[in-house]
Amino acid sequence: MAFVDEAPITPSPAVLKVLDGAVDLHCHSGPSPFPRRIDHVDAARDAARINMRAILVKSHHHNTAMDVLAMRKLLDDAPTPVYGGVALNTEVGGVNPSAVALAIGMGGRCVWGPTVSAAQHIAAHSHDDGFPNAGGDLHEKVETVLGPDGDVSEAADTVTRLAAEAGILLTGGHMDGEQIRAYFHAAHRNGVKRLLLHHPDFIVNTPDSVLEELVGLGAFVEHEIAMYHPGVSAPRWPIQRLVDWIERIGPEHTVIDSDLGQEGNPLPVDGYIYIVEQLLDHGVSERDLRQMICRNTAYLLGLEESR
Repeated sequence: MAFVDEAPITPSPAVLKVLDGAVDLHCHSGPSPFPRRIDHVDAARDAARINMRAILVKSHHHNTAMDVLAMRKLLDDAPTPVYGGVALNTEVGGVNPSAVALAIGMGGRCVWGPTVSAAQHIAAHSHDDGFPNAGGDLHEKVETVLGPDGDVSEAADTVTRLAAEAGILLTGGHMDGEQIRAYFHAAHRNGVKRLLLHHPDFIVNTPDSVLEELVGLGAFVEHEIAMYHPGVSAPRWPIQRLVDWIERIGPEHTVIDSDLGQEGNPLPVDGYIYIVEQLLDHGVSERDLRQMICRNTAYLLGLEESR
């Protein structure tokens, strides 16, 4: 198996069959103040190795829909379409409807909840755990979707309405389970159809009762290849842990994305090849893998009206 210092690997026919048409909703290509191995054009071109249908590029710090537009001439020659969005961190004004409206107007397909500015994230990374340095003090502060009264703020409610009107993906970011619970209930009331909970067992640490409630609202649960790949300096969990999650939540509510693109880590495509090989070896069916990697993800990105 090839890791970061080796040439990109070629999947077997069985793995390639599963991956054909995959959609990555969590690609960390650059530009970014965090060090990145590849930019969005590199990611789009490399995705052709497995005939990916699309990728969604994520930055914690800026509106990536602008990146896609700025790189349009280069991306026009790339085989895999690239989409962007905005994360509601301090750098864009936090939970800022204006930033969301701008991202949507420029073609954005996703609004990520606060990530590096979420209190849950800051608490999780309050020690030296290897989380990358953004290259200086960005004057971030804690961002929340809750108002002083503990309910969803007017700004956060407006964000959910904007996402609903545009029919795009809304995620809980790195907030704690109770904040995501309140946020997703507001989103559901306001008509958001595409909801995603990131890594419930990493940083977010969603309680079981909240997790079940969110799935009941129609939310999908995301797991990241980066958490299971031995070439990544992250929580290298055994693959059985992911198998157990799939069995518990069900492939119809699960998505698998890369969370790769960082300097020093495997390429996102190599991560997909690795994880599919491992899951096939652990008895996960081709049908279920394609549900999680191709169909659910295409729906969340708005490429399909149903899953």
